[in-house]
Amino acid sequence: MDHMTAADADGDDFPGESRMRGSNQSSLRSHNKRAVLTLIRRHGHLAKADIARRTGLSPQTASVIMRALEKEELVLRGKPRRGRVGQPSVPMRLNPDGAFSLGLKIGRRSVELVLMDFVGAIRARERETYGFPQVQPILDFVKAAETRVSAALPENLRPRIAGLGVAMPFELWSWAEEIGAAPEAMEAWRTLDIVAALADLTDLTGRSIHLANDATAACAAENVFGTDRSSDFVYFYVGAFAGGGIVMNGDLVQGRTGNAGALGSMPIPSADGGIDQLINFASIHVLEKMIEAEGGDPLDLWRDEAPWGTFRPAVERWLEIAAKGLAFAIVAASSVYDFECAMVDGSFPPQVREGLVAATERALGRLKRQGLSPIAVRAGTIGASAREIGAASLPFFAHYLLDHRVLLTDGG
Repeated sequence: MDHMTAADADGDDFPGESRMRGSNQSSLRSHNKRAVLTLIRRHGHLAKADIARRTGLSPQTASVIMRALEKEELVLRGKPRRGRVGQPSVPMRLNPDGAFSLGLKIGRRSVELVLMDFVGAIRARERETYGFPQVQPILDFVKAAETRVSAALPENLRPRIAGLGVAMPFELWSWAEEIGAAPEAMEAWRTLDIVAALADLTDLTGRSIHLANDATAACAAENVFGTDRSSDFVYFYVGAFAGGGIVMNGDLVQGRTGNAGALGSMPIPSADGGIDQLINFASIHVLEKMIEAEGGDPLDLWRDEAPWGTFRPAVERWLEIAAKGLAFAIVAASSVYDFECAMVDGSFPPQVREGLVAATERALGRLKRQGLSPIAVRAGTIGASAREIGAASLPFFAHYLLDHRVLLTDGG
């Protein structure tokens, strides 16, 4: 599925687009190429005149850059469009085969590797579920899966794989008890240099590996490839544990220490009159405990074609619990910044996501919000693959695009 957002080239500029200004100095050619590719990615298609106008480049410089990008096969020409006067304009778009990237998601219940093309479409994927993440089995999975997903491309296109992006929870070892693992079984994650380990076992010689927090990556995927055009939103990703991110004026906000948007730790009032955290309301591990208490196998939720319908009574009870936590978190977040909307996505089927959004809207309506700006609750537009897509986007930003929305660590 192509998650690229296409906007009318004659429409308003995207928030933050002033950063994409170019320079007519030849020494800044690399910057200019990135600026042009970023604009085309955002708008879906742009003619040379529009590119020159939006970047501030001269028509001659814009033409030189477009010829270079065509020669590198990063962009493709569309059908000429005739205007009222002058020569017809030729819209340019990204070439899906122009570049590829690998995205690895290491989660608390599953690991997944995807191959993504230049416009955000997944070309191949491999997935494995488990009770809890162990270092060596995951490294073994990546080594085998990287060969298989790369083989989905014709041999002549494989050199266009720009690198590998990795999305995983930070301090994975600290959640052993919550996911039912012995602390010593998770201890290997504490000292592991995941970037170095992956560089040693993958066939990515000369290509970079980047690391991001999984919820941050999911928020970045929504911001970059999502079809909702909001530029100010608080984002919740409901996986085994809840996490999220915040977007202001079109930018993913990283924060002073890179920990902005740690929404899973948001304090939420509990039923006993105390205070708990959002992860103990809007996390799938809460549903797992409910299913286990009723004699079911909670790991079924993470397997292919997961039978969420089989657990419908438990799911419906969990939706109300999760919605209560999300509603409190949304009100707290909107008292700090006047977000346009709260986006909710997660590791569940679309119908469960829609149910959670509806339940959250109802719970929000029961809370006092005097003095706060209205805030809408919307379903995320990427879905369960948001973390993998966010991970796969990291090498693109490192090599081809100008965008400061993604927190990444360059491993080589």
